Amino acid sequence: VQLQASGGGLVQAGESLRLSCEASGRPLVSYIVGWFRQSPGKERECVAAISWTGAITYFPDSVKGRFTVSRDNDKNTAYLQMNNLKPEETAVYYCAADVGPRGLTAAPAQYKYWGQGTQVTVSS
Repeated sequence: VQLQASGGGLVQAGESLRLSCEASGRPLVSYIVGWFRQSPGKERECVAAISWTGAITYFPDSVKGRFTVSRDNDKNTAYLQMNNLKPEETAVYYCAADVGPRGLTAAPAQYKYWGQGTQVTVSS
């Protein structure tokens, strides 16, 4: 499966963005999807994950209540809605997918397929 992330941009603190992750090559329903971010000098961290049908989601405490994740398997697309963004959340955001043999996971190493990343910049 190939993944294409889009929707990044420059916003002010407190504003919102919605990222999209479009899959091609294989049906997205076969994969769990994770959203990750990485800024210079920091490790890649998971900000959201969603199971095959969307029944189960994961968020770290840092984004709970502000980020939501969804998917439309008919459109082969997953989404990350980010509200009330903070300057420290400036990063390259990636979507990733895996068949998920161990279930939903936040560990980057458990995801085999990665999109190219989209830059999100939050100004103060």
